[in-house]
Amino acid sequence: MRLRSLLSLIAGVALCAPMQLHAAQKDCVMLLHGLARTKASFTFMQIALEEQGYRVVRPNYPSTKFSIEELSRTVVPRALAQCGSAPTYAVTHSMGGILLRVWLEDNPEPHLKRVVMLAPPNHGSEVVDRFGDWWLFDRLNGPAGAELGTDVDSLPSSLPPVQFELGVIAGRRSFNPLFSSVIPGTDDGKVSVQSTYVAGMQAHITLPVTHTYMMNDPVVIAQVLSFLKHARFDSSLRWGQSLRQILNAR
Repeated sequence: MRLRSLLSLIAGVALCAPMQLHAAQKDCVMLLHGLARTKASFTFMQIALEEQGYRVVRPNYPSTKFSIEELSRTVVPRALAQCGSAPTYAVTHSMGGILLRVWLEDNPEPHLKRVVMLAPPNHGSEVVDRFGDWWLFDRLNGPAGAELGTDVDSLPSSLPPVQFELGVIAGRRSFNPLFSSVIPGTDDGKVSVQSTYVAGMQAHITLPVTHTYMMNDPVVIAQVLSFLKHARFDSSLRWGQSLRQILNAR
């Protein structure tokens, strides 16, 4: 009887091992939040991704306490390590995209498949140019915020073209007339549409959303899912259709 129980246990472990390995290899999505935000900003995005079967890594980090280089060096590799050797994707918001670009410049990631950046200041923001030396701006945004200007010596301007599959979603709606008054062209209240473009990207789409909360918009979420799955955006998606798609994921 003891021998039979032992054999049953061994068989059970053998059968479970492939299942555990499969779970560990589930496609992984890393979410990198923006400046002066927390991982909570990606709560709805995480729920939608998990409903699609992805494993989600959502690090929290003090974005206003350190420089972009320091944040990139501590946040990105740890998040990637949590995904392990599984096929890995990334969704970033605002400065989160710059953190990823800084890290990948010298540390190519073989498991990284596709990336979606939401409102990335790939060429900086005129808001930093105009208000960056104000005490309140520095207080709210810290050293990382001061590095996101548009001049040729700014950190975003120093980065090379991307070498990974990238889709960019820009916003064209602003509820901040003060900031928009110093940003040329169409903007989302903090970053111009033009600044979101970057050499090497695969796809770009502009939607009627604002910078701060765009990651919660159903159309944005649906477009993220589209690019992660198919490496393209779907310009036909509308709000109601996107919401139904998210709610009926499974």
